[in-house]
Amino acid sequence: MTDPIQQALIAARKNQILDAAAIVFAEKGFHPTTIRDIARQAGIADGTIYNYFENKSMLLLGIFERMRESILAEQTMPAPDEVDTRAFVRAFVQQPLTGLREDNFALFRIVLSEMMVNDELRTRYYEQIMAPTLAIAESYLQAQVDQGRLHIPDVGLTVRAISAMILGLMIEYTLGDSALSAQWDQLPDTLTDLILNGIYNPS
Repeated sequence: MTDPIQQALIAARKNQILDAAAIVFAEKGFHPTTIRDIARQAGIADGTIYNYFENKSMLLLGIFERMRESILAEQTMPAPDEVDTRAFVRAFVQQPLTGLREDNFALFRIVLSEMMVNDELRTRYYEQIMAPTLAIAESYLQAQVDQGRLHIPDVGLTVRAISAMILGLMIEYTLGDSALSAQWDQLPDTLTDLILNGIYNPS
């Protein structure tokens, strides 16, 4: 039987380490940061970190897993039978965009650059963060297709195209696009309109 007090202590220690890692990664970048730097920031011994995380890559992934869990807790995706298509698409689009604020953009840049060269982090990120999110969207849109509300020839490809638009906007923001910076909070509605209504008006 799991001891709830012990589990709470473990969770608290993990959060303490992740808080420290997020600060140091954002300040120094991924590669210059050492486990010792993170331990010093957390006020613990170097070896303590390895009791909770395998390596620096898993610390970086842990930061994003925690961020994702926090966003999901604040903005629960509505169930397919409880909401219309527009509301679902907006919620799906809004979650990742809402998560990237303040120092989170700095962390996103670090994760993105490291994933380009780190096979382990790339695989874990896709399996633990991307794949579950895509599966939720696929399930919902397929249900809408089955009910005759939407006509989508390839649901999986459509979901990935939407996801790619979101990822592209996140990358463009990190490159310093001033229009995105000024209107970031308007993107969920703009993207939802684009996805559902398109831009072509034959009339």
